Amino acid sequence: MNGHCRAISGAAVTAMGMVLGLSTAMQSAQTASPSPSPVSKKELMTTRATGTFDVKLTPQAPDAKGDGAPVGRMTIDKQFHGDLEGTSKGEMLTAMTAVKGSAGYVAIERVTGTLRGRKGTFALQHSGIMTRGTPSLTITVVPDSGTEQLAGLAGKMAILIAADGKHSYEFDYTLAEAP
Repeated sequence: MNGHCRAISGAAVTAMGMVLGLSTAMQSAQTASPSPSPVSKKELMTTRATGTFDVKLTPQAPDAKGDGAPVGRMTIDKQFHGDLEGTSKGEMLTAMTAVKGSAGYVAIERVTGTLRGRKGTFALQHSGIMTRGTPSLTITVVPDSGTEQLAGLAGKMAILIAADGKHSYEFDYTLAEAP
């Protein structure tokens, strides 16, 4: 997250929220219908892909200037190497606070390439915060975003930044048959 946090240094305070949940209709349907007979599910094995990547973050002008402080925007261009070979394009929103070392960012990127020889695309969703210098970053495959041979992909990615500034990734994933 350190590289991304340096990139958000020009952003200001913002609040973002997202509500996730199941619809009442889906919950009612599940409780009202009898349970289906047990079906044997194929056990999915988690695989770890590793490698390096190069990233270019390009600041963009804010969309609108309102009463509050602006939200920083950047485009993301990545080149992945290793078990994941390919490129990604994405967008990032950033926010800083008045407290040194506290900030946040969200991003979505679309990855195109091959994962251990399987070709396709998928989306990654980032959610990163830094609280007074302590980072927390979650990068998750957007459900059902995999295409072609990557249909059914699920997982989480970690970004590692070496002392020399080089970026690498650890990608723990499963690859199931698409529904």
